[in-house]
Amino acid sequence: MKRILILIFICASAIAGVRSQAPFSFNDLVNAKRIGDPQLSPDGKWVAYTVGVVNKAENRTVTHIYVVKTDGSDQRQLTSGTASHSSPRWSPDSDHIAYTTGGQIWVMEDDGDDKEQVTKISTGAGNPVWSPDGKWIAFNSEVYPECSSDDCNKAEDEKAEASKVKAKVAERLLFKHWNEWRDRKRSHVFIVSKDGGVARDLTPGDFDSPPYAASSGVDYAFSPDGNEIAFLKNLDKIEASSTNSDIFVMPVSGGSTKNITATNKGYDASPVYTADGKYILYRSQATATFEADRWRIMRYDRKSGQTVELTAGFDNQVDEMTVTADSKTIYFASGVRGKSKVFTVPVEPDFRLRIATHVKSAEGSLTAFSFINSLNISRDGKTLVFASSSMATPTEIFAAGTQGVSIKAVSRSRPNFTLPAPEELEWKGGLQTPVHGFLLKPANFDAKKKYPLLVLIHGGPQGAWNDSWGYRWNPQMFANAGYVVFLPNQRGSTGYGQKFVDDVSADWGGKAFVDIKNGVAEVIKRPFIDKSRIGAAGASYGGYMIDWILGHNGDPRFKFKALVSHAGVYNLESMATATEEIWFVNWEFKGMPWVNAVNYQKWSPHKFANRFNTPTLVTAGEQDFRVPVDQSLQLFTTLQLKGVESKLIIFPDEGHWILKPQNSEFWYANVIGWLDKHLKG
Repeated sequence: MKRILILIFICASAIAGVRSQAPFSFNDLVNAKRIGDPQLSPDGKWVAYTVGVVNKAENRTVTHIYVVKTDGSDQRQLTSGTASHSSPRWSPDSDHIAYTTGGQIWVMEDDGDDKEQVTKISTGAGNPVWSPDGKWIAFNSEVYPECSSDDCNKAEDEKAEASKVKAKVAERLLFKHWNEWRDRKRSHVFIVSKDGGVARDLTPGDFDSPPYAASSGVDYAFSPDGNEIAFLKNLDKIEASSTNSDIFVMPVSGGSTKNITATNKGYDASPVYTADGKYILYRSQATATFEADRWRIMRYDRKSGQTVELTAGFDNQVDEMTVTADSKTIYFASGVRGKSKVFTVPVEPDFRLRIATHVKSAEGSLTAFSFINSLNISRDGKTLVFASSSMATPTEIFAAGTQGVSIKAVSRSRPNFTLPAPEELEWKGGLQTPVHGFLLKPANFDAKKKYPLLVLIHGGPQGAWNDSWGYRWNPQMFANAGYVVFLPNQRGSTGYGQKFVDDVSADWGGKAFVDIKNGVAEVIKRPFIDKSRIGAAGASYGGYMIDWILGHNGDPRFKFKALVSHAGVYNLESMATATEEIWFVNWEFKGMPWVNAVNYQKWSPHKFANRFNTPTLVTAGEQDFRVPVDQSLQLFTTLQLKGVESKLIIFPDEGHWILKPQNSEFWYANVIGWLDKHLKG
């Protein structure tokens, strides 16, 4: 049987010690430093990373760049001030760091001295990537496709700003995305000298590069000799209905482009060249219009043009990857049963012929981690640097030896709280399929007491509750408000094989709903849970499931007494043409409403409004283009007309997520207040 060798098998969460303490508060949550984006220097001596600190009074997060040696010593803060600094990227000689601040690319020395602005482009610059010789920096910028100079872009921006008419005009679909309008500007890849000067647009034309909806990160890369660049674009006429991003290559000096993934109609993303120049590696999905298809690692031979999948037989998603400097081994991260593990696969020979063992770590030498991402591998292949978190611990940066050396903590945020780790549990869902999830108890838990149960339902529907830290829907906030929190990974969840993911499409309220109900029925067998006090909350697809529960709250084993629906999909028919990513609804319901009306009729919560009778809090962001705010307004209006106790909270300055610190505090307070009223009163 084909298999892939696991570098780090994350078998359990690191157990945090539990001591008597005050409940975990919102201030504890926002005061936790937001560590991320670790970047290992090419010489392997230093790690650059970012630290975000919330300024609740100013309602924003300020991010700065730090460096620390890979042994965890000599930590330094390189940037300061009221403006954020992000995207640190090392020069090939490890002497300089490119970064972004004020919407422009800057470069500083490795100790933070001699900061110099590199780009002065009116449309802004972000996501710097160094050329291998250190002479150039590639970046992306939002420009007017009809403009061939920065003066033209600046003039168009000034004209729009000065005009009293603020009308949005669209002549194509995908004219809006997440929380912003995309009516004119396009994302293009530019190149500029590291010493500054005029930036050159490498991808002119009326298209996004990388495709705005398809981007999985930077999505452009230089060849080892610096003469070629790979980038993404989508040539399909209706971008809102297509996930067909392709990888193109072209000379850095300019010239014709070549599509190296033209035969694949799904996503192609994350190109990276092997250091020997033989291959371009990339992540790819095979199925057109299906954004949750299995992400694979593909290898394109630059000489022969042959493409080979390196992860055939691996049944979970490849979330990210990095390749060793000797061009022999790929390290990649993948979600598995609510954890994120690190795997390896050889670049060659083709893995289907044999699997080569690269890592020989001593048993017990690698600490168990819950959720690993942001992988970096040193040039000598001996050190892996990554970020890791759990439900009990915010993100920190670690360095691990790949040959049996113990792991070292690199960053040291030192949060002032200690939280319990979640328990894992499994039960039989729809069609007797095994389903997995987590149970989180409050700090100071007393098994002799009775607690209300809160069921949190994740979005997607192709997503998962992972044993990782987060600031939106942090389960510890609810657990430490006095609830036992149940986090089911029902049908559609990633990390359990592609069939488990596929099973939710065209079946939104079917097997997944049975999975959740059977999980609740299993959890309430525990003597410390009060079966008469059960609530549920969710966002996006999780909000859909809350809306579905409203019309199907009749399970004889238990009843939900209070619900919270955030940005929930309520009316599938109106949602289908109001959302921006048309490929999503087209895939999930096997056609648009006029093509496959049966699925929209069968699975739309609004069709069951005559059964609504459960108290429900409805929240949403007015700038949400993924699940437009009218979905929440329709739900609240229906609840009010039916005389169901309900409350509506709309944030005019938020999109799909509630991100601003004061808004987040208000949201948590109202959600927990609503649950307390109905489950504790």
